[in-house]
Amino acid sequence: QVQLVESGGGLVQAGGSLRLSCVASGRTDSIDNMGWFRQAPGKEREFVACISRSGGSVYYLNSVKGRFTISRDNGKNTVYLQMNNLKPEDMGGYYCAASRNPIRLYQSVARATNYDYWGQGTQVTVSS
Repeated sequence: QVQLVESGGGLVQAGGSLRLSCVASGRTDSIDNMGWFRQAPGKEREFVACISRSGGSVYYLNSVKGRFTISRDNGKNTVYLQMNNLKPEDMGGYYCAASRNPIRLYQSVARATNYDYWGQGTQVTVSS
């Protein structure tokens, strides 16, 4: 099994920045993709960003392109999400996810059911 623990959420004004971290433990050698989903109250879970094991492939929700950057450090078993120019629409719980199998098509990395491990989430609140 794999455990994922997120951190870095908080309250920020519109236009501000946050960096989220997700640390994996357990059978981390089984992990390929690592990514982030978010969920606002009353809305379904939404894909945000994903990165392949080598870092060679990255995927983003269109509305965060140019503002968010995903990266990973496999030596630390950690994936990061740098979020700049935050907007009120970015508010919600942010959840780290990891897959056992490689996922290399956007339509697949954006599907929550293709991930095997999930963190408990970290809250991002953006004030306007």
